[in-house]
Amino acid sequence: MGFRNPFRPGAGHTPPYLAGRKEERREFLKLLNQDIVLSNLVLTGLRGAGKTVLLDTFKPLAVREGWLWVGADLSESTTVDEERLATRILTDVALATSHFVYDRQEVPRAGFGRQADMFEATLNYSTLRAVYDQTMGLVADRLKAALTFVWRALRASPKPPRGIVFAYDEAQNMADHAGKDEYPLSVMLDVFQSIQRQGAPFLLALTGLPTLFPKLVEARTYSERMFRVLFLNRLDRPDVREAIVKPIQEDGCPITFTEQSIRQIEKHSAGYPYFIQFICHEAFDVFVSQITTGSSNLGVPIEEITAKLDSDFFAGRWSRATDRQRDLLYVVSRLDDPESEFSVQEIVELSGKLPVKGFSASHASQMLAALIDSGIVFRNRHGRYSFAVPLLGDFIRRQYPADQPELFDEESR
Repeated sequence: MGFRNPFRPGAGHTPPYLAGRKEERREFLKLLNQDIVLSNLVLTGLRGAGKTVLLDTFKPLAVREGWLWVGADLSESTTVDEERLATRILTDVALATSHFVYDRQEVPRAGFGRQADMFEATLNYSTLRAVYDQTMGLVADRLKAALTFVWRALRASPKPPRGIVFAYDEAQNMADHAGKDEYPLSVMLDVFQSIQRQGAPFLLALTGLPTLFPKLVEARTYSERMFRVLFLNRLDRPDVREAIVKPIQEDGCPITFTEQSIRQIEKHSAGYPYFIQFICHEAFDVFVSQITTGSSNLGVPIEEITAKLDSDFFAGRWSRATDRQRDLLYVVSRLDDPESEFSVQEIVELSGKLPVKGFSASHASQMLAALIDSGIVFRNRHGRYSFAVPLLGDFIRRQYPADQPELFDEESR
């Protein structure tokens, strides 16, 4: 019996049915319909919340509204200095504008006669690079000049676009480096704020972990007014159910999840899109195997799927933590609501009641700073902390089975 598995748990893979996120799409359309770009977009949330997938769905919306779309993933190497950032932006723009002709000239052929060739100058990378290189000043000045040249040329074309969306994923990798006198993040903000003030309809759309927006504000305080921040949380229960049921229905597959199985998946995914796709993908394969072998005990093997999720998703992050950092993370996992925000004081107080060496406030703060750098924890603007990875507290508690003898309730068995 061969049935295609309709679920896609890969990082950034668009699911067969995108449940929810209607409000976020409406907000993005509002940004596209600004007469003058006054607000840009920050799309943020924990790992597995569906940021990359949602950003991908914004592209056809923008194209339908008459915008060009450029962008890429921002790796740390891409944004390590100002010149590399400029090269990244110019390269991305050129991919979308290289077919636009901004000048035509007749060039006479050598020899007698009146024959001539038509020369067309396009907005390709060589053109943009030449404008950039020939402009005097700092990187920001040269990048502004190149992007201003692009918009003036596009505006003069027979069918000008409404504007350009600059969409960059993993933008939390951007950072200024004062010790090296390199400020790529500040340059990006300065450039877009300046050209938007001049009326160029260039919309910046950044996605990243919750550390992103505080970084933007730290680099330039006016970022608070420059961006509309959309935080992707877990899906509402009706949307979770649709994400589980719709892919199978729309694929025309005779295999269906029972009501009990749906409730299990709802509970153990906690409404996060990646976990929904992961659990459903594994459960679907198990169901196909059970039906093929004639098993009468159909059900979602949550314990086995959870073990695979631990190995595939959580273990790599856990392995980057030192033993002492793991002690601190364990303390956090034992808070009343580890998936919510927590403070240094809460860690200090609880650590004295658990079988680990206690933490002072200064030591806990230092360790949290290191965990932020490794992408396990983030700090919000109010001085409180949260896990950057959803359901990490559950995973950590599973690493201490003696401390939690009953990992699964009766319903999930």
